[in-house]
Parts: sequence; structure tokens; C-alpha cells
Amino acid sequence: MLALAPEVEVLVRFGRALADPIRCQLLLALRDAPAHPSDLADRIGVSRTRLSNHLACLRDCGLVVAVPDGRRTRYELADPRLGHALDDLRNAVVAVETDRTCADADEKGCC
Repeated sequence: MLALAPEVEVLVRFGRALADPIRCQLLLALRDAPAHPSDLADRIGVSRTRLSNHLACLRDCGLVVAVPDGRRTRYELADPRLGHALDDLRNAVVAVETDRTCADADEKGCC
């Protein structure tokens, strides 16, 4: 198997995290502020079991961390720069979406 460069591995992990709408919602919620799982489940509208699986994925990807908070656990982004990266990525995607320069994008399924 071809070994991936560390930079590629990081992007693959980030892409895996963003590949699911619930994980995207979690990242955006944690971008705003750290939160407890029960609050995140209520905010996003998913069961706590389902949320737990997604938080585990984000932890495994190294994007969020669990911080002991008394008898509870609080989740937050592993690094504040991730919040800025999410904003930058969202802004770039919106800019590309509104400036589709490929005239055949719909027919070719590209862009």
C-alpha cells in the first residue's frame, strides 16, 4: 500500500470528519463554544448514543477533545484554529459555489 504523506493524512482525517452532516453540525456547534454531550444532542436533535459515536469519531480524528468538568465531560475543539479553518473553508466553498466558471458544470457533474 502506498504510504500517504503526513499532510495528506491530516486532510483525509478532516475530510472524513466533514463527510457526515451530524459531525459537521458538531464541529460548528463546538466552534461557537465548548459543550456537554447532552446539550449537543438536544441542540442537534439526535440521540445521545448516536451523538456519542460521532464524538468518538471526531476524537479519533484529533479534532475534538473531552475535558473533565466535575462529574461530566465537556467537549471542545482540539485547537481554536480549527474554528477559523471551518469558517475559511465554508467561505471558500460558498465563494466557489456562487462563482461557477465552468459553463458545463451541471451536465458534467463537476465544479
